[in-house]
Formats: sequence, C-alpha cells, structure tokens
Amino acid sequence: MASAAEQLAANMNFSTFSKATELKKRIWFTLGALIVYRIGTYVPLPGINPQALASIFAQQGGGILGMFDMFAGGALSRMTIFALNIMPYISASIIMQLMTAVSPSMEALKKEGESGRKKINQYTRYLTVLIAAMQAYGIAVGLESMGGSGGAPAVYDPGYFFRFTTVVTLVGGTLFLMWLGEQITARGVGNGISLIIFTGIVANLPGALAGMLELGRTGALHPVAIIGIMVLAVAVIAFIVFVERAQRRILVQYPKRQMGNRMYGGESTHLPLKINTPGVIPPIFASSILLVPTTAASFTAGSGPEWLRDVVALLGLGQPLHIVLYAALIAFFAFFYTAVVFNPQDTADNLKKYGGFIPGIRPGKNTAEYLDYVLTRLTAVGAVYLVFISVLPEILIAELGVPFYFGGTSLLIVVTVTMDTVAQIQSHLLAHQYEGLIKKSKLRGKR
Repeated sequence: MASAAEQLAANMNFSTFSKATELKKRIWFTLGALIVYRIGTYVPLPGINPQALASIFAQQGGGILGMFDMFAGGALSRMTIFALNIMPYISASIIMQLMTAVSPSMEALKKEGESGRKKINQYTRYLTVLIAAMQAYGIAVGLESMGGSGGAPAVYDPGYFFRFTTVVTLVGGTLFLMWLGEQITARGVGNGISLIIFTGIVANLPGALAGMLELGRTGALHPVAIIGIMVLAVAVIAFIVFVERAQRRILVQYPKRQMGNRMYGGESTHLPLKINTPGVIPPIFASSILLVPTTAASFTAGSGPEWLRDVVALLGLGQPLHIVLYAALIAFFAFFYTAVVFNPQDTADNLKKYGGFIPGIRPGKNTAEYLDYVLTRLTAVGAVYLVFISVLPEILIAELGVPFYFGGTSLLIVVTVTMDTVAQIQSHLLAHQYEGLIKKSKLRGKR
C-alpha cells in the first residue's frame, strides 16, 4: 500500500503548482538571480583588448582554459568580472573535504554538528578568497605577457595597477557568485552553486547546436549524422538518469525498546548507497591533470622543450594514450573520492549507537566490513559507468569528427543538477500539500 507522501505526490498537477505561491516566488527569485549572473558574464575587465583576447583563446581553447571556460559559460574567454566563476569555491570545498578525512582536528570539528559545520563553511570561504586571489594574479600576469595575432597586446596598459584592479575585480566577482549561490539555496529552489555551473554550461548549448545545424546546411555534415548524434545524446541522457537514480538499498532493522509505558522501535528502514557516489569529481580531476601539459605548451607558443611537444602530441584528444590515462585516472579518483566522502566505520558506529543493525551481520566491525565490501563493488560499477560516459565523446570527436563537444562531464553536471532541481521542486510541492491538509484538519476541528 502506498504511503501518504506517495499518494500526495501522485496527485500533483498544474493546479497544485498554481496554488503554491511560495514555490512560485522561489522560482522567480532563482530565475532573476541566474539572469544577473548571465549579465555579469558580459561585463569585461578594465584594460582588456577583446580582439587580441579572442585570438589567444582561439589558439589555446583546447587546454585547461577551454574546460574552465565551458564551466564559466564563456566568461573566461571574454575575460569578464565572473571569469573565475565559482570554481575557486568548488576547489576550496573539495580541499576541505579532503582535510576532514586526513586531519584529526578537522574530523573532530565535522562531528560537532551545526557549530562545526558553520566553522568549516567559514574556513571554506577564507580558502576561496586565497585561491581566487592566486588565480586572479596569475591571470593578470599571464595576460600581460600574451599577444594576439599580429602582435597586438592583450592588455592596453600593463603594470601593477592593472594587476591590482584585476585581482580585486575577479575575487569580488567570485565572492559575489558564492553569495548569490547561497541566496539561491536559501531563498530559491536550492542547489545554488550547482545551478550557477549548470547555467554556464547550458548557455553554450544553443550556439553549439546552431553550429552543428549550419554544418548540415552547408553540406559539411550529413543529415543522417546529425540525427544520429541527437539520438545518441538522448540515449546517453536516459542512461545517466537511470544510473544516477539507481540505489543499493541495505536493510537496517531497529529493535523494540520500552521507555516507561511506551514501546519504541521495531522498525525497518533502508540505507541507500548510490552507484555513482563521487559524482562528477573524478572526470573533472582527470581532465584537469591531462590538460596541464597542453596548457603549458600553449603558453610557450611552440618554443618549449622538445620533450614537452612530444608529451602534448601523445596526450592529444583522441590519442590512444590519452584515452587510456583518462580512463585510469577516472577509475582511481572514483575509488579515492568515494573513500573520502563515505566512511563505512563511522556509518557502522552510528548504526550501533542508535541500536540499528543489518540482518545477518553483527554490529560494529563486521558491519563496517560488509558496508566496505558492498561499496567497493558499487564503486567498481560506478567507475565503469563514468569511464564510458567520459570516454565516449573522445572517441566520437576523434573517429567521427563530431563538430561540438558532446562532453561527458558537462552532460553529467547538466543531468544531475536537473534531477536535483526537479526533486527540490517536488519537495516544495509536497510541503504545500501537507500544509493544505493541516489547514483543512484545523478547520474541521473548529467545527
């Protein structure tokens, strides 16, 4: 028999949405905040030569700068006030997660509850400022040494004043986006940081589709190939949704306990374990590492050492060595990051603390070993899934000449953020349904 929550969710329709005034306010606030973000991606830094900058990124778009520019929605290639986007905050958050796994003091702070979480968030903000300042200064110095086609400088008036204004502007832009993401989480539909990255990726999609259709119109790409690419994209999206929603549910039983004259417990629940526990972190880490030689070679403008040019040639997109290393790094980071974010021993201790146990498994050490065994098998399947999703576009680009980046990382982010946002909206609708039922019950009680 369906639960009350499932029955309410089944009865949701457009009339229910139209009555949820609080949800509509949250959606409008989210849309307004994302529009502000997109406007900021077109406000350029002072002292930048846009023509020279466009030619520079046309030469270096295949490196790590191209990947960051994809996440930033084109703000980095246009060198705007949001050029760093929210990536320094993401890097700081990942570093703090790693610190809580390796540092006993940070791990103890994490276990303090709400107060510890607030302190960790504050440390994350401080680290975001430090990372953003370092990246902004590096960008300023790098821009001063760059020149576009024809020798045109990328900066009109280089010097310490330009570096200072660039650092202040870019750090301020990152902090504003961090604040904007928190506001979307608190006053919007949730997942503020993820929605900002999602908006940056989706903003480039219309241009990519228009470019592909233009190639079809001019005859450079066969119409059958265009249809095949679209069908494959839909199939991959359906596959991602299927895997991301898949769970391994471990049965957890709680014994009955008598407190006074009342009996508590005697319930059974499930411990859900996702197949893809690390999410999109492994492909991002793997891409960043493999694109470092390409980016370094692009900055040397072909005048670097011979060994660097050989490494770049072997690690080019679509090369066998690149694909093998990319798959190996994704698998490694899948297991590594899963070990960071999920601790079987802590989970087993929490179950034992509250009297829960897995049927057939003794509490404590045996439970931790069983969870580690199940999680290892799930992570192996998740690693294969991430490798398939990430390597597929590499093969399409190299073998079939797909004209736009049918990216596994970007596609994962878009699909997972969309699913999370839909789940947030459904939870708000469900809360609205419960509020309506409570109001009706109060009115009946008064009668």
